[in-house]
Amino acid sequence: MPGGGRCPDCGSAELVEDSHYSQNQLVCSDCGCVVTEGVLTTTFTDEGNLREVTYSRSTGKNEQVSRSQQRGLCRVRDLCRVLQLPPTFEDTAVAYYQQAYQHSGIRAARLQKKEVLVGCCVLITCRQRNWPLTMGTICTLLYADLDVFSGTYLQMVKLLGLDVPSLCLVDLVKTYCSSFKLFEASPSVPAKYVEDKEKMLSRTLQLVELADETWLVTGRHPLPVITAATFLAWQSLRPSDRLTCSLARFCKLASVDLPYPASSRLQELLAVLLRLAGQLAWLQVLKLDKRSVVAHVGDLLQHRHMLVRKALRDGTAEPDALDAREKGLQGPGQGQGWGKEDRGDGSVDLPAGKRPASPTLLLPPCMLKPPKRICPTPPVCTVTGDEDISDSEIEQYLRSPQEVRDFQRAQAARQAATSVPNPP
Repeated sequence: MPGGGRCPDCGSAELVEDSHYSQNQLVCSDCGCVVTEGVLTTTFTDEGNLREVTYSRSTGKNEQVSRSQQRGLCRVRDLCRVLQLPPTFEDTAVAYYQQAYQHSGIRAARLQKKEVLVGCCVLITCRQRNWPLTMGTICTLLYADLDVFSGTYLQMVKLLGLDVPSLCLVDLVKTYCSSFKLFEASPSVPAKYVEDKEKMLSRTLQLVELADETWLVTGRHPLPVITAATFLAWQSLRPSDRLTCSLARFCKLASVDLPYPASSRLQELLAVLLRLAGQLAWLQVLKLDKRSVVAHVGDLLQHRHMLVRKALRDGTAEPDALDAREKGLQGPGQGQGWGKEDRGDGSVDLPAGKRPASPTLLLPPCMLKPPKRICPTPPVCTVTGDEDISDSEIEQYLRSPQEVRDFQRAQAARQAATSVPNPP
């Protein structure tokens, strides 16, 4: 047989392959010695002599991969191909999965957590390379629970000690808005609802920046805010035709899911726009509400930097200014009333002692509507102070030697009184 092998018993070079059932074996034709038996082998020096070794002695023992890990690695590669990520992303995600699987907490976890681990590796890889990908997108592809995914993601970052930058909000807006099905006419989308992609994206970015400057994004999931901003941008470009469309119908037309808090984020964003509209002179004469202010979104966004600074400055200076003005307008005989004849601010009809209504302060939502805290009920005290004290516990209440002597004398007097017989 080619290869130059020899029989270990007789030294003969006449080695032939003998098929024994379904397993090929190398046999010496001179003495009949079976040179190789068992095909589980890898790289050992014996292979140079055409001798195969058992799996326990081979280098393959150090490279064993469980079926669960093999399945996870395949799913990591499949997910990268579905998302059309570059090959370098796939290699990095596979390496992260192998590192995470070495930890006992991950290896012994439930199957649901191992399935989520696949998406966590891909998400970390994309975040580190500034690739716009959201956690919700991966959860949709894997049919995973968002709470389980976020918990596994944080655990993996902590275990591996990775430095994962936060996702850029601008890239997230561009990626998320590109998935809306409102940029081309179709049978399911009327012509009046079709909008230019660049115009809608530009106005959505401005609204998201305004929400960020007014604390509507801080500590919150970005997708509901982006959904509300996209809806407002879409309405403000053609308000006459789109004001009657609701947020739920808009998401249905765009073929996107409606996040649960998006309606609340929409109301908060409209409240900020109303607050800024009160700063513009040509809008102060109009009685705007949350419906009519949508038509003036373009003007508000054009001057948003100046309006936000002015709203913040007026919010901090307003209480002091009102107090000073009240003191200056009060006369010596007016008591707590306001001098109506001296005021030219249009508040003549207000009753005495009443200030004009001040605009809503531009504050974070957590300060405008703080969460309700449950007041703990005080524990019920069952001790009234009238309970009897046993003789064994009385010593705990004696504090001074004088009290001890008084107590001893009282006990002696009590015993003497009880030992004296009653007179006849």
